[in-house]
Amino acid sequence: MTVAAREPGPAGSVPVAPAFEVAQVLEPPGLVRRFLVTHRHFAGLVFGGLAAWVRARKAEGAPRGLAYVAARSAVLLSWPFLDRELARQPFPVQLRRRLERLGPTYIKLGQILSLREDILPKPVTEELKRLLSRLPAVPYEVIEALIEDDLDRPIGEAFLWVDPEPLGSASIGQTHRATTREGDPVIIKVLKPGTREILQRDARLLKLFGSLLQTFLSQYQPKKVIREFVEYTLREVDMRREADNAETFAANFADLDDVVFPTIHRELSGPNVLTMEFLDGIQPDRPEAATLPEEDRRVLVDLGAASIIRMLYRDGFFHADLHPGNLLVLPGPKVGFIDLGMVGRLDDQLRRTLLYYYFSLVMGDVDSAARYLAATAEPGGGADPAAFRREVVEIANRWRRSASFETYSLGHLVLDSVARGGAYRMYFPVEMVLMVKALITFEGVGHMLLPGFDVAEVSKKHVRAIFMEQFSPLRFLQEGIRGTPDLVDAVAKMPLLITDGIKALEQTVQRHPENPFAGIRGTLIGGFSLVAGALVLGLGGPWPLGAALFLAGFLLSMRKGA
Repeated sequence: MTVAAREPGPAGSVPVAPAFEVAQVLEPPGLVRRFLVTHRHFAGLVFGGLAAWVRARKAEGAPRGLAYVAARSAVLLSWPFLDRELARQPFPVQLRRRLERLGPTYIKLGQILSLREDILPKPVTEELKRLLSRLPAVPYEVIEALIEDDLDRPIGEAFLWVDPEPLGSASIGQTHRATTREGDPVIIKVLKPGTREILQRDARLLKLFGSLLQTFLSQYQPKKVIREFVEYTLREVDMRREADNAETFAANFADLDDVVFPTIHRELSGPNVLTMEFLDGIQPDRPEAATLPEEDRRVLVDLGAASIIRMLYRDGFFHADLHPGNLLVLPGPKVGFIDLGMVGRLDDQLRRTLLYYYFSLVMGDVDSAARYLAATAEPGGGADPAAFRREVVEIANRWRRSASFETYSLGHLVLDSVARGGAYRMYFPVEMVLMVKALITFEGVGHMLLPGFDVAEVSKKHVRAIFMEQFSPLRFLQEGIRGTPDLVDAVAKMPLLITDGIKALEQTVQRHPENPFAGIRGTLIGGFSLVAGALVLGLGGPWPLGAALFLAGFLLSMRKGA
């Protein structure tokens, strides 16, 4: 059901007809009670999964060995205690429905797990994509009280009008249209009551379950996946973090006027409430977007490519919950990004490696692409990186032969490559999976606006520009300045190093009177390296070379009796 459009009315007005199912507002359960409920669903999922496995073995006519007999016996003993309607479903359906019954934390967990095709079977990830994304809404009276409590003032003093009917209701937050006292149209995002407490308690229980699951499902890395999920989700329950994210994005894109992020109203925001500019645009999957002039659509696709590639491969700070609902086509044409609570961060090393990987892909260098992709993975026990690289080369060659969104898109190439990692015990960080989601979203939206567009061709100029920027003299200078404190510290210690070197030389001569030059080769080489490194750095040469020479000299000079 869509939200009915209405003229702004006075704050606190009652909607004509609710567009969302109304949620019951209850006190968050205590840790013990939450543990018992979670444990019941976990046990139900284990025995229900065994029942599904027994049915599948029976239907396949597979040999009925000792494992089958034990599983069937366990199912018979537990059957009276199971939800039989649920236990008769395939395992992926049981998992999805139990996550929905457990509430917001587990719905969010399932949505994240639906992206982990690198470690979970495809039937499971496909089923988890059906998890609820439109949840019952908290009554407006409760929302109004939460806003007033967080802003520490009556709602009428903060806003001229607030729409009592929600614009959206997700697992963590609920949004409402509003107008500020100055007449600015805004969106108010409110953390649902009790969500923070539930998430914190569920986080403790999930970590416990992750440790237990790790003992017998280590190939799926449950402990690692759950830890990553907890870290990402707990960041979302403080609205000030989303405000920070929006301002960081705006600063990163200050030179691109056609890429827009909502302005944050800090004076109307707090830990539980976020007030941000209302961006009046249309979603790219709406029919109106497809009717825009072709030139406008080309501009939008190019802006999308520039935005995603810049976020991922230049800034290392990207929208981690990207889908068509979080993108807007604005007049101009311009591109708008909203719902910035979940962001991904790539450290410098991972960002550079992924840049080289993507650059190699779009330039057609599949061998280098495979090498860089393997470098981002963490090998587990029994890993086979060489076989994984061969597999990635084969996948990339298949993409080059049929590179189009309908047959085999670039995003799906990356997803397939990452998904094959589990078979070779090569495990990727969650940021890698979130990056894939961003690429697939960009490619899908681009295809909606401009059917048949070549994602590699559109990407080339943007990724090439960022690639060249990595090797610009200015970049080297900035990196050198960042290492200046360490250099100053090393120079300050140089007299002490020289004194220690002379002492080491004297000791060497005393130990080898028959050959006073024995063992001083390393000291001499170290001294030359120290001087050469200092000269390179002092004369403004390449700082990596200077630092390497200086470090080598330091290590050689410290050797005793080399």
